[in-house]
Amino acid sequence: MEQFADRAAPVSAPPAVTSVLGRMRELQSSWPPVDGVAVFNRVYLTVTENIDRQITEGAFPDRPAAAALDVKFAERYLAAVDAASAGQRPPDCWRPLFQYRHHPGVRPLQFAMAGINAHIGHDLALAVVDTCRTLRCAPPDLQDEFDQVGDLLAMLEEQIREDLMPGPDLLEVADPLTHLLGSWSLDRAREAAWSAARVLWRLRDLPVLAEEFRQRMDAGAGLVGRCLLTPCR
Repeated sequence: MEQFADRAAPVSAPPAVTSVLGRMRELQSSWPPVDGVAVFNRVYLTVTENIDRQITEGAFPDRPAAAALDVKFAERYLAAVDAASAGQRPPDCWRPLFQYRHHPGVRPLQFAMAGINAHIGHDLALAVVDTCRTLRCAPPDLQDEFDQVGDLLAMLEEQIREDLMPGPDLLEVADPLTHLLGSWSLDRAREAAWSAARVLWRLRDLPVLAEEFRQRMDAGAGLVGRCLLTPCR
């Protein structure tokens, strides 16, 4: 289990976004397309490619900060993949996706949304803190980058829902999937992640309390993930 105190010291500068893109492309080629983790990985690869393109084109005022946040964010997901692959326990927020990845009753959109929930509901706040330690800044210094990344995620979420939602011939208004996915909000998750990052930053000199807060956040995201993966067919 990760200890929040392990990240108390500043870390070295993060690698380029291309390094995490390379890892995600390798993973995508190694998993069958119907694998639930592969469904999320494909979505996240698209998100990261878009963010990398925006950074290169100068859409972010502070390119190093945006790249650092993007890399630290992706590294959290890749660490969960590595833990599961090694037979170790990933964070609670990721466990439902790894446990249900081959379940025939879970639809692709559910896999994608469960991964997004885990990544934003737990990893994003920690990635903000990681980035602050790397750049020796505070969360308010990253708010513009945080908001722009969030805006990209929101636009891509709509595309994900359109691409992965079953067609009208398979999905009725009363379909449980409609109600299930309607109960989760990316905007609310982003707001909660930003608040959590600020709390964790204030607790950085109180590692026991910070780790307790992280564990509660992790468990909460895991519970939501299990709900999102309720078999719907």
